[in-house]
Amino acid sequence: MRLSGISPESTVDGPGLRFVIFTQGCPHGCKGCHNPESWPIDGGKEFTTKEIIRMLRKEAKTKKGITLSGGEPFLQSAELVEVARAARDLGLDVVCYTGYTYEELMAESDPDKLALLDLCHILIDGKYHHEQRDISLRFCGSANQRVIDVPETKKQNKIVKFGV
Repeated sequence: MRLSGISPESTVDGPGLRFVIFTQGCPHGCKGCHNPESWPIDGGKEFTTKEIIRMLRKEAKTKKGITLSGGEPFLQSAELVEVARAARDLGLDVVCYTGYTYEELMAESDPDKLALLDLCHILIDGKYHHEQRDISLRFCGSANQRVIDVPETKKQNKIVKFGV
């Protein structure tokens, strides 16, 4: 898998202390993106899922969860399914940032994308809209983005925002 970087400790990319994986490659090209170096699909550095899982095992005792960010994580969903499953097996929660909406992901026919969505506890969805930038928002950058509680959304069959 291609990554633009890894942050072993973050408190801004989801609740609690987190291990953050920044994927490489993004089709969205959002104006004002804080990580445009992650856009080229051929940029970044190659990692195996085994390497990432090994890092997670070392970090798991001190972390609440992992965050999948980008780039666009759903471009590498097959590999991230393995990583997310390992994280959950280690007792970590999974947060994922995506430029796609929850509804777009649910309409997918790709089983890996659907599996990755199923493994998420929290999904921050929607493209970043610079004209709707709001620094007061928790875990997202623009007012159109939603912080979705995925298990509750699936259970209630309607969008349920995290922490509401």
